[in-house]
Amino acid sequence: MTMHHLHLVSDATGETINSVARACLVQFEGVEPIEHVWSLIRTSGQMEKVIQGISADPGAVLYTMVNEGLRRELIEGCRGLSVPCIPVLDPVIGMLASYFGVEMAGRPGLQHALDAEYFDRMEAMNFALSHDDGQHFADLNSAEVVIVGVSRTSKTPTCMYLANRGIKAANIPIVPGCPIPKQLLETSEPLVVGLTKDPESLVQVRKNRLRSMGETDVETDYVDLELVRAEVAMARKLCVQYGWPLIDVTRRSIEESAATIMGHLTRHRDE
Repeated sequence: MTMHHLHLVSDATGETINSVARACLVQFEGVEPIEHVWSLIRTSGQMEKVIQGISADPGAVLYTMVNEGLRRELIEGCRGLSVPCIPVLDPVIGMLASYFGVEMAGRPGLQHALDAEYFDRMEAMNFALSHDDGQHFADLNSAEVVIVGVSRTSKTPTCMYLANRGIKAANIPIVPGCPIPKQLLETSEPLVVGLTKDPESLVQVRKNRLRSMGETDVETDYVDLELVRAEVAMARKLCVQYGWPLIDVTRRSIEESAATIMGHLTRHRDE
């Protein structure tokens, strides 16, 4: 692995620049970036400290800055240090401005304004937390998505990701020997989606979970391969029986699983 310094400079929280950087960096094998995150940079004094930091650890600079003066300071500073300085949103904003025929607002952090969408996300987050792991399933019709699946199939993180997109999501575990809540079978409003996983991978994840909790005996029914295979088969059969879409998350990231669910949700709403 080769180590490279990477400076992420933003006049807002830095979420956008971090997401862009990670999406790009996964395409380069054998590269280990050392990230330096500079967020909420809105004054010349703050920008001066950024330039000093880049000088101390020279490396490529990615930035999202809307203030022209601060942009010039950053660009000139990078030019003096002979490091690349890349404005990641400029091509998109320029193309949209040309298409819309209007100029950009030029105010930092607008995507984090306290608008209705923000409060929808907060409400969805609270809903996901209070309806995690089978809690409060009496009002499942208030959910937009209900995720079901056996233990350790990433139900909770997937719900939290959906909540961050403003989607109210609950999750209910499928446990051998335990009946499915009748409220789930009677629900009509939300989209019900099943998550499944390759049994061998599931056993390994469960063993790691037990070890992280300090369990010394990891040879239990919970991680017995044959029992786990039967458990997964039972969950699959249940989803087929009730016509619930089933997503195999073995080789999917949380984001990919959530994107698939959102596709199903769009069709569910249309229907």
